[in-house]
Amino acid sequence: MEIHNEMKLSFISKSANEGFARVAVAAFVSQLDPTIDELSEIKTAVSEAVTNSVVHGYRDRLGTITITARILPGGRVSIVVVDKGCGIENTEQAMEPLFTTSTAGDRAGMGFTIMQSFMDKMTVRSTPGKGTKVSMEKRLSARVRSLKDFEAVLK
Repeated sequence: MEIHNEMKLSFISKSANEGFARVAVAAFVSQLDPTIDELSEIKTAVSEAVTNSVVHGYRDRLGTITITARILPGGRVSIVVVDKGCGIENTEQAMEPLFTTSTAGDRAGMGFTIMQSFMDKMTVRSTPGKGTKVSMEKRLSARVRSLKDFEAVLK
């Protein structure tokens, strides 16, 4: 897979870092000159993935969340959010709208649904006891039309 640019970010699974994660990914993606709507959708998807890791993956303990963001050919952005938390027993069920493992009753169970609606592709791989990997991809509008244009944006 050809990669035009890449960044990797790791941080502790504190809810205060959710905002940091979304701003960091947004800053990285901004080099492609996305529309306001595209940037907002990416930030929301990242927020949902990170929040899932904090609330469900690590529950009442701290761990590390890692985000890898890549700029791919054709104005595509790939974002992968990984935790080494408790994992998901049944990913198919977890991806159903309104499903939540939260016992506090304060969670809507819409995180995966929101990620899917804002991104073009999304996969979830999880192993109970080992963690979860959420991979998302989005093609941005054709504002950067060629590799030459892309290189000019990066300079």
